[in-house]
Amino acid sequence: MTDTQTTGSASPAAPGQETAPGNEKAGNKKAGNKKVASALLRYRILAYATGIWLLVLTAEMVAKYILGVENVPNWIAIVHGWVYFVYLIMTMDLAVKVRWPAGRTIGTLLAGTIPFLSFFVEHWRTVQVKKDFGV
Repeated sequence: MTDTQTTGSASPAAPGQETAPGNEKAGNKKAGNKKVASALLRYRILAYATGIWLLVLTAEMVAKYILGVENVPNWIAIVHGWVYFVYLIMTMDLAVKVRWPAGRTIGTLLAGTIPFLSFFVEHWRTVQVKKDFGV
């Protein structure tokens, strides 16, 4: 009779696949940290892109309405709008993965609407997420 037939339980792991109890959680945590790290990278890229396009849009508005320049491109606002839309999606993705409270999430989402603010908020959120998740 084999060990499984006498005890009624299967062997803990197949050869070459030994796992100690509790390692499943460590593996899940590592996979979760990879997801947080990739979400953080996407958020950081879009935060910078949104900030840059917002500065370009601000310069366009200053040139058009304050300096009276007539030949300014009209597509800058559209590009900023689409980049900001993707920024919103990436920020929500990160917020869900790291379980930010609603206030922090909304504040981060709005950071792409005020010139220069997205750069500061991106830095603060990156430091916080790296500290909390070790990514």
